[in-house]
Amino acid sequence: MDQYLRALSDAALKICEGNAAEAKSIITKGYPFKPIAKEKRSYSDLQQMEQFFRDGFVDRYFGTRLINPGMLRVFSELYPDAFPYQAHWKTDECHMAYWDYQPTIDHIVPIAQGGSNDPSNWATTSMKGNLAKRNFTLEQLHWHLHPAGNVAEWDGLSKDFICIVDQDTDLLKINAISRWYKATKEVLPRFIVE
Repeated sequence: MDQYLRALSDAALKICEGNAAEAKSIITKGYPFKPIAKEKRSYSDLQQMEQFFRDGFVDRYFGTRLINPGMLRVFSELYPDAFPYQAHWKTDECHMAYWDYQPTIDHIVPIAQGGSNDPSNWATTSMKGNLAKRNFTLEQLHWHLHPAGNVAEWDGLSKDFICIVDQDTDLLKINAISRWYKATKEVLPRFIVE
C-alpha cells in the first residue's frame, strides 16, 4: 500500500473509532492538500507549430501520426458535408478527425501538479489524448512518452497544406486557415530541407 493510501486508510479507521480530530491530523500530515498557483496556458500559433514540428506530428502519448490543423480546416472548407467543422467541436456536428488527428500541446507534468509551462514540459498529443490525460501524470495513467517523429518522414501533411493554399488563396480568407498557414510557412523551412 502506498503512503497516501495508507494515510487515507488510517484516517478512515480513526473516524470509525470516533476520533475525527486525529483522522484530520493523519490526512494533513500524510496526504496534505497542496494548492498549485494557476499559470497562464496560452500559446501562439507559432509556438504550437514549432512544437508540432519538434515532435514530428506524432502523438507523444500514443505514438500515432497527427495532421496539421490547417489541413483539417481545408478539408472542412472544401468538403463541408463530408468533413464538417463545428466551432465547439460538438461530436454530433464535427468530423471525428478533429479529435483523432488535430494536434495540441499538453503539459507532460500537469501545471495542476506543479509542472512548468515551458517547451521542456510540452508534448504534442491529439485533442482526444489531451482530454483523456487531463491533469494526471504519465505515471498515474501508466502511460509513457513515445519518441518524437521525423518530419522528413511525416510532416502532418504540412507541405500539402501549403501547396493547396498556394493554389487556392481564397482559403486564406478563413481565419483558422490563414493563421495556421502563416505559422506553417515560418516553421517548415527550419525543420524540412528540400
